[in-house]
Amino acid sequence: MQQLRLLGEKLSGKIIETVNSTFSGGGVAEILSRMVPLMGQIGVDIRWHVIKGNDEFFEVTKKFHNALHGREENLSPADFSTFLQTSKKNLEEMDFCGQILFIHDPQPIVLVEKKKTSDRKWVWRCHVDVSNPNEQVWGFLKNYINQYDAAIFSAPSFSQPLPIRQFLISPSIDPLSDKNKELPEETINQVLKDFNISKDKPIITQISRFDFLKDPVGVIEAFKLVRKSIDCQLILAGGTATDDPESEKVLQLVDKAAGDYPDIHVLLIPTGSDIQINALQRASNVILQKSIKEGFGLTVSEALWKEKPVVASAVGGIPLQIVDNYTGLLSHGVEGTAFAIRKLLANPAYAAQLGKNGKEHVRQNFLITRQIRDYLLLFLTLDRKEDVIYL
Repeated sequence: MQQLRLLGEKLSGKIIETVNSTFSGGGVAEILSRMVPLMGQIGVDIRWHVIKGNDEFFEVTKKFHNALHGREENLSPADFSTFLQTSKKNLEEMDFCGQILFIHDPQPIVLVEKKKTSDRKWVWRCHVDVSNPNEQVWGFLKNYINQYDAAIFSAPSFSQPLPIRQFLISPSIDPLSDKNKELPEETINQVLKDFNISKDKPIITQISRFDFLKDPVGVIEAFKLVRKSIDCQLILAGGTATDDPESEKVLQLVDKAAGDYPDIHVLLIPTGSDIQINALQRASNVILQKSIKEGFGLTVSEALWKEKPVVASAVGGIPLQIVDNYTGLLSHGVEGTAFAIRKLLANPAYAAQLGKNGKEHVRQNFLITRQIRDYLLLFLTLDRKEDVIYL
């Protein structure tokens, strides 16, 4: 904290304005909701804004999101027109007074057009896996990315050839938030009771937004394979985000896949239910993150911080968090995920050791104080000339 305050003092007199697409739902809003007040407490003048957009706009940006992850999407000229029309309205309606503009993901990316009329520094923060993006969407966005002074990616593999400086900064969790703090056993038991979940058999859990890229149907298929040899139960818990119109459709598919199969608990948890999510993670024997694509996957670090053994897909930023067979298990496909789950349930001492290693790995690398430090250093280096900076 002393280091952070010293860095904060060096930004005295500067206003930082951060912009994304929503105040709640999803990892970006979650990080900002913790980071903005903490940075304010160390003397940094940081302000948080969100853009406006209708359902049509967010349907397009969801297509952009999927396409950047490499998923096939049918994008028409009308989609790009919708995106630009809403972006133009935000350009006209939003005004900034800060010296540093910190823009998150594609939704508000066009705001950089305001750079033409000011000498402010503009930073674009990419939270998604763009290691193999759809060329049409990436080419369109690149016209705006190139106007920024710097871009930030979560993992080295996401970096793309750009004429601007690139910073590599991974996301983080706040260990003192409601989602991650220690909970008394009676709180955990009460949450399980509220959701009608017993502790009489091992609990396997995936916490994530209901999204095709999180592969919740694949989680159910893996669970059914495990269930053939080990009596256990599955929790699929998550919510929706105002900028994600696909979540209802995914939830319907999950309900259909679960059907009447015994011991599958599909829980739609509203935004802000951090204590409930914390309790479900702490009650679990194994935690999954079976993503097809992933920007970073903060639920992995959340689980590791709670010393839980984690099975997660080897995609996106997950391998930064899981060192296979040391801080967790990396898996491939439905069968590979089922095999890893069985391995952990059959070897509780091994699972416990992975959990201990995982917590220490998060302590050293993925706590919010480290990410704040990296961002402060980034802001202080914006006037320097280096091409690539690793923080």
